[in-house]
Amino acid sequence: MQSQEEVKATFKLILIGDGESGKTTFVKRHLTGEFNVQHNATLGVEVNHLLFHTNRGVFRFDVWDTAGHEMFDGLRDGYFIRSQCAIIMFDTSKANIYNNVNRWHRDLVGVCGDIPIVICGNKLDIMPKKSWKTCINFDHKSILYHIEMSAKTNYNVEKPFVYLLKKLVGDPSLKLVQSPAIQPPKVVFTDEMSRQVERLLDEATSYRLPPIYDFDL
Repeated sequence: MQSQEEVKATFKLILIGDGESGKTTFVKRHLTGEFNVQHNATLGVEVNHLLFHTNRGVFRFDVWDTAGHEMFDGLRDGYFIRSQCAIIMFDTSKANIYNNVNRWHRDLVGVCGDIPIVICGNKLDIMPKKSWKTCINFDHKSILYHIEMSAKTNYNVEKPFVYLLKKLVGDPSLKLVQSPAIQPPKVVFTDEMSRQVERLLDEATSYRLPPIYDFDL
């Protein structure tokens, strides 16, 4: 039986973006697989626990996949609290949603402050590669990491996680290494892990959001 490697650190990652931008497919495409899922359709959040084997050890992301639909907007911002990093995803085949990245970033920073963020243009397999970055009217794009990817074809699906780990661990030389297990390693979802997620969900739903202001994007 393969011994389990100790997880050196766990990070809360908030995955946001418009509905149908490919967020859930992106998570499920990860090479280590989908180990545990907690889903509440009413609250519009799914928490996935993903392990990454690196030259600095094993790290875990608790990926909070929030619903991108407007019906969940009231609760969505509450899930941002205590997030340590984020991925903002949009569909490159839908030109009319480019500027929604501005709104997602504004809402995220308003709650989380200065955390590592990756902007992901997904579904590159649908539309020929082009410089979509110039289509985004985004004041902070020069200091944010951008990546073009395709969750459908697995193109660049690892890069956002590697970038975030480099920032969180503080090691630019960090890289993924092949897992010693032939099959994806299993994660034991303990009672304490369940209680931790439940506490965060309770805290998110009771979080008092700051005032909302309208800005021209």
